[in-house]
Amino acid sequence: MKIVISSDIYYPMINGVAAFSRNLAAGLHKRGHEVLVLTPSITGKFGIEKDEEFGFKVARLTSFKMPLYPDQINKVPQAKEWLGIKIPQVVYKNGLHVSLGSYFEIRKTLDEFKPDIIHNQTPGPVALSVFRYAKRHNIPLVSTDHAYPDNLTQQLKLPKIAKQPLNKIMNQYFISFLRRSEYATMPTEQAISDLIPKNRKHFKVTVEALSNGIDLSRFSAGKAKDEIYKKYNLPKNNPFALYVGRVDPEKSIEVLMEAFTQVADQVPEAHLVIVGDGTAKPKLEKMAIKAGLENRVHFTGRVVGDDLPQIYRSAKLFAITSKTETQSIVLLEAMATGLPCVAVRAGAIPELVKSEENGYLCEADDVDAVADGLKTILTNAEKAKKMSASSLEKVKKHDINYTLTRIEEIYQAVLDARALRESEEFAAPNYEEEEDEDEF
Repeated sequence: MKIVISSDIYYPMINGVAAFSRNLAAGLHKRGHEVLVLTPSITGKFGIEKDEEFGFKVARLTSFKMPLYPDQINKVPQAKEWLGIKIPQVVYKNGLHVSLGSYFEIRKTLDEFKPDIIHNQTPGPVALSVFRYAKRHNIPLVSTDHAYPDNLTQQLKLPKIAKQPLNKIMNQYFISFLRRSEYATMPTEQAISDLIPKNRKHFKVTVEALSNGIDLSRFSAGKAKDEIYKKYNLPKNNPFALYVGRVDPEKSIEVLMEAFTQVADQVPEAHLVIVGDGTAKPKLEKMAIKAGLENRVHFTGRVVGDDLPQIYRSAKLFAITSKTETQSIVLLEAMATGLPCVAVRAGAIPELVKSEENGYLCEADDVDAVADGLKTILTNAEKAKKMSASSLEKVKKHDINYTLTRIEEIYQAVLDARALRESEEFAAPNYEEEEDEDEF
């Protein structure tokens, strides 16, 4: 099968959409399919390259920098000061690369590639050009929505009076994105219900809950290598809570920081490790200093490759206080390495974390409840062991191989349905002529 995967957000960016898009392309390529990824260039210039690790093709489309949103590749700079006053970071030198008006590049690339099917991962400008191409060239489309409107509006730091109506508009746009496909998926049932709460039965396109999945052969329980502690300045002889992901406003990491501040007095040996980078990092660093915890809160920055599973293995538990997760790949990765989890009852998180089973599920923004969950796991070895075993059991159904197999089945079903419709349209029997022939 010749498959195109389009995404406005892609590797080497660090987030769930970028990770899944590359995992999907790599998995399908390994299974013998010919795969092409369409995505904005991170240099601004058009070019077609081979993935450095897996070998499938990536078409990088001409792009420009949107300075209002960081690129999630380079380190976010500290806010500048003027007359001793910190100026809020609004414009970023390394802004997000966006491809507008890329239709002709996409048309030329896809004319040469001749795809059997296209799978959109983001409802952005690339997808709009892809919709146009698919309609004109009669190519079947599958779409996946990974995001809530909050994922964008929180990052833009909009006032509530502007954010709420914009979220409603974006929600309708996300719905239209799925409707323009022949089959659609979202990572969880909760994510689907949040996006299409009332009219799902009347939705013209099937929307299936399909886990993003992770590579369970890569993320697995075990002992971390000794060198990982030194490389990232991790506390080897002290238990620590771990967060991995973007360090941006919509992730609500300040709730975790406030909770850890409570825990620090009661569990003096405990530490907190935050892996990732983003616009909220300076605020969190300031919170740690103000609480006198700068030596117990560790910021590693961006971590990729084989070091990431090692960092998970070195932790005592995983904590995430984000309210905007359609699934959370990092939570799956943590569970796959056997970590108990402290999370909030928001988005699709409750489908993964069950209180008193593989961790604690707290109400959103409930600092006290998060602190209680952290403290219990950090101090109760027997309970932590049981929760670890539960995480390992629950994550089994999120193996990336199941996801890949199901996606292959969806692609084939869409192609078969398209072929059937076309055969019925263009080769419908002429019943009147058949009846006349029978009479003779």
